[in-house]
Amino acid sequence: MFGISFPELVIIAFVAIIMFGPDRMPELARSAARLLKNMRQMAAKTQDDLRRELGPEFADLRLTDLNPRQAIRRHVLDGIDLDLNLDAADAPAQAARTALEPDELPPFDVDAT
Repeated sequence: MFGISFPELVIIAFVAIIMFGPDRMPELARSAARLLKNMRQMAAKTQDDLRRELGPEFADLRLTDLNPRQAIRRHVLDGIDLDLNLDAADAPAQAARTALEPDELPPFDVDAT
């Protein structure tokens, strides 16, 4: 949760109890929960407004798509079919088939150039 481990969370709770006192802690917890709920509603409303304004072409838009890394991963790299499941025993045989002899010329296709 936000990169905070359990011991750090316990220390934060202990400091909060000392600073605000045990009688005000339930009130502060309720207000923090309300703030979090309102922020989630605002994010959902903004996402819905963005979808509506962009039109039906972007009906499947997610806010993570606006992150450049996620967009590249979703739209570019998903279309590439990489066959990386080569066996370790098959890799040297694959390399031997494609290697040229020291004085050998690569194949040349007149129609392809």
